[in-house]
Amino acid sequence: MGGREYAGQVSEFAAEICADARQRMGAAVEHSRANFATVRTGRATPALVEKLAVDYYGANVPLQQLAGFSVPEARMLVIQPFDRAALDAISKAVMESDLGINPSSDGHVLRLVFPPLTEDRRRDLVRVVKQMAEDGRVAVRNLRRSARHDLDTLEKEKEISSDQKRSFENELDADTAKFVGDIDRALDAKEQELLEV
Repeated sequence: MGGREYAGQVSEFAAEICADARQRMGAAVEHSRANFATVRTGRATPALVEKLAVDYYGANVPLQQLAGFSVPEARMLVIQPFDRAALDAISKAVMESDLGINPSSDGHVLRLVFPPLTEDRRRDLVRVVKQMAEDGRVAVRNLRRSARHDLDTLEKEKEISSDQKRSFENELDADTAKFVGDIDRALDAKEQELLEV
């Protein structure tokens, strides 16, 4: 009886290993999506600048904490600082970013006008997002490998049976396929967005 209770606890531990891997895989997918959002498509979107680090009174602060955003036109992003004193620091952060855009200021807000992307630039950006997707897939697969290693350890210590281990591994494989598929779908959507003229 006592041994069966112990085995039940260990199976719970194995289930926790899988649940933790699943949660981390989901985070890897969200990280990939967030990376995709930083790639410029010719359309204005706050995601391109909201994570920019701004030197605000000596501290690096994400732009989203210092300003509000609006998109009055498809290719224009307006940044309105909560503190007008931050306007110059925000402008400097945008100019030093890899966006390649010089903001215009009227003393109250910054306007970023995004030029249309050239065909070559679109293809370059597709290559960039494909690499981001591959990094995400690798992260998901590494999480699976790490969880499998933990399950191997449990089996070697005779804390789960080989059948239990196989069952948990099948669960991990299904989760991995699901999350890699999520990254692939997000990549397809971003590619279409980039190649849309």
